Formats: sequence, C-alpha cells, structure tokens
Amino acid sequence: MQTTGWEDEFREYVRARGPALLRAAHQLTGHPLDAEDLLQNALTKTYLAWDRIEDRGALDGYVRRAMVNINISQWRRRRLEEYPSDDLPEVCCTFEEPHGDVHEQLEQALEELPERMRAAIVLRYYEDMTEPEIARTLGISVGTVKSTVSRAMAKLRNALGLPSHGHGS
Repeated sequence: MQTTGWEDEFREYVRARGPALLRAAHQLTGHPLDAEDLLQNALTKTYLAWDRIEDRGALDGYVRRAMVNINISQWRRRRLEEYPSDDLPEVCCTFEEPHGDVHEQLEQALEELPERMRAAIVLRYYEDMTEPEIARTLGISVGTVKSTVSRAMAKLRNALGLPSHGHGS
C-alpha cells in the first residue's frame, strides 16, 4: 500500500514522540493499559486532524490536550459508577527492601491518587498549566483546582514520607 507524504510524516512523529507521549498518558491514567488506549485514541484524533494542524511544533500539545479531554470524558462517565474517597486504603509496603528511585515512588503515589487529583497534578506540574487553564480543561472552578492540587500534594507528601507543608501548623 502506498502512503502519502503526510502519512509518512505522521508515522515518523509517532515513532519519535510516542514514548514520551505514552509516559504522559500513563501519568494521566495511572495504568499502563489504560495509557496505551488513551494515547491510541488521542493519536487517532490527531491523525484525523493532521492536515488541519498547521504548526507542527505544537503537535505534542495537541496530542496531550486530546489525551486530557478524552481522559476527562472517560472519568466523567465513570463518575456515576465509582466514588473516589479522600482516604486511601492502607498500602502494605516495607522500606527495608531496596526500592527504585524517588521518581518510581512518585509515579506509584500518583497512581494511587483519585483521577481528578491526578489529572490536576499532571496538568499543573508536568504540563505546566496555570490554574485557570486547568479549571477550563477539567470543567471546574479555579478554587476547586487550588483545593484539589493542595489536597493531592498533601497525599503525595504523605505517600512519600515527606513532612507536611503547612503554614503555622
């Protein structure tokens, strides 16, 4: 089968940027298989819009935004069936065994966050979005973004055994 130039360009883009985009998808979903599905869906949308994307330098942003939007749509649909809790179940782990580096521990802690918290943290600290941008993306208020990020950071600090970051407490 013969391909057009833009199909080759798309294929090369996926080959070059796929691993980094998959890491971003994994940070959003917290699960490797869900991340693969999320990235595949986002790349499908990108493929369909390829000829309309004029700024090729913005492709990563386009794919990431598609992943965020798809992920939000999925967890909004599931929200009726699942009820996240502010309290995490006890996780049994011993620190006597050699663990991976801090990055691996952080990834694990991120996976344990409820979906909205994880999305807010990924958008804020991995995608460097502002609070108003996160609010628009997640369809919530700026105040909710602030409280969600604050609670998520407290959970991450606790999961990593870091001291709390309170003012005057």
